[in-house]
Amino acid sequence: MSKNYRGYFIDLDGTTYKGKEQIPAAARFIKRLKAAGKTILFVTNNSTRSPEFVANNLRENHNIDVKPENVYTTALATADYLDGIAGKRRKVYVVGESGLRDALAACGFEITDQQPDFVVVGLDSQVTYAKLETAVLLIRDGAKFIGTNADSNLPNERGMVPGAGSIVKLVEYATQQKPLMIGKPEKIIMEMALQRVGLSRTEVVMVGDNYHTDIKAAINVGMDSLLVYTGLSKPADVGCEAIQPTYSVRSLDEWKIYE
Repeated sequence: MSKNYRGYFIDLDGTTYKGKEQIPAAARFIKRLKAAGKTILFVTNNSTRSPEFVANNLRENHNIDVKPENVYTTALATADYLDGIAGKRRKVYVVGESGLRDALAACGFEITDQQPDFVVVGLDSQVTYAKLETAVLLIRDGAKFIGTNADSNLPNERGMVPGAGSIVKLVEYATQQKPLMIGKPEKIIMEMALQRVGLSRTEVVMVGDNYHTDIKAAINVGMDSLLVYTGLSKPADVGCEAIQPTYSVRSLDEWKIYE
């Protein structure tokens, strides 16, 4: 029996689409949420894309009509979090792509390799040894080490390629320092997302396909969760977990939305 939630946090890959493949039930689910006047926020560990890019992709390729304001990435969460704790310390060195750099710049951070206060490491498909070397030396010199997310891999057309977590781990190994992690399954991205929509954790449900990121993020922040079996996690594996999702469905068509 589902509850009447005011807000829905929704994962992207595996939940809303599968790579370039549509999940028609997801498009119907979003339409139903919009018709019922629910607050919708796509919460994603991808730090490389801007909210504009994500919203455009959903609209053009997946029949899901949402605005950039409906998208919350680890890049935005990282920038929001640092903005809240940095004070006058506004210098950041970034291993990452334009989505991350733009989000930090929009919050007034200067991106530099000259005595930064923070080193932020995310997914960077153009990463070089020189970039990693700089990050390691700056962290060893006292900059605070921030990781966007711990995803070891991410799916694309060629298979399971290295994710942001793989790059973060390399820097962690070379510095012997644990990073502060922002993305799912950590609480930080969820707390930042709740602040963004102005709702409490009891008013929102997290919808995702991956027990170890989406559902654990909800568990870690004390939020209800809805696991949909269209992506990574399988019922047999989830059945072995000590803490179960609040709800699980085979398809988002099964989920009842209250007006």
